[in-house]
Amino acid sequence: MIRAEDIELPVTNGRSIRAHLARPELDSPAHPAVLVLHEILGLNDDIRRIAGLFASEGYVALAPDIFDGLGPMPICIVRTVANIRKGKGSAVDDMLAARDWLAASPEVDGSRIGVAGFCMGGGFALLLGSLGEFGAAAPYYGDVARRASRYRSICPVVAGYGAKDAVFARKAEVLKSHLEQLGVPHDVKVYEDAGHSYMSRHPKWMMALAPLTPLKAHFNEAAAEDSWRRMLAFFAAHLAEE
Repeated sequence: MIRAEDIELPVTNGRSIRAHLARPELDSPAHPAVLVLHEILGLNDDIRRIAGLFASEGYVALAPDIFDGLGPMPICIVRTVANIRKGKGSAVDDMLAARDWLAASPEVDGSRIGVAGFCMGGGFALLLGSLGEFGAAAPYYGDVARRASRYRSICPVVAGYGAKDAVFARKAEVLKSHLEQLGVPHDVKVYEDAGHSYMSRHPKWMMALAPLTPLKAHFNEAAAEDSWRRMLAFFAAHLAEE
């Protein structure tokens, strides 16, 4: 059993943004936590579902609406992507504030916080994993910076990509190369039968159209289940109690 609710999350400059919070039913001051970063589609029911899956495994999961307060959706996307590429900006500051909010929660062990991101959130998770005090990062089918130096201080990384994704599949090898060069513990896997967004359950109309794009986006149960298994094992290892 879990407890789940939408909240107003205090971030930077006295602002608050929408967020979804999912917690294990049992009260405890020592839960590990995960910051969940949504796809380019924004905070939706599927990201709430993913946060709930983390909570069912004993994590306090916080999924902020990265776009809240940044303007109309197209402008939000442009601003957020620009922040991720530059490694700074209001979206970055807000997500680091979200991490600090988690760490200050009486239910969370502040030394055991991970970050997981999907699509746009995947690239964001890699950035935050190199900026904030995270114990592990889980980017799924996200963008990767061209230079390994961007990730010089990154935490251990577990990641997944779909081989049928004509846009992002090649990023897996770039990420592997960067992490090997930096000597960072990692587990990066490419799923041959999967495309983009293979862990997401989007509305039927979207799922019907998405496979027709170069992303070949579609839920893939086998890839999703294996990715969850790998991610949970990786988090358990790197967010373990000391």
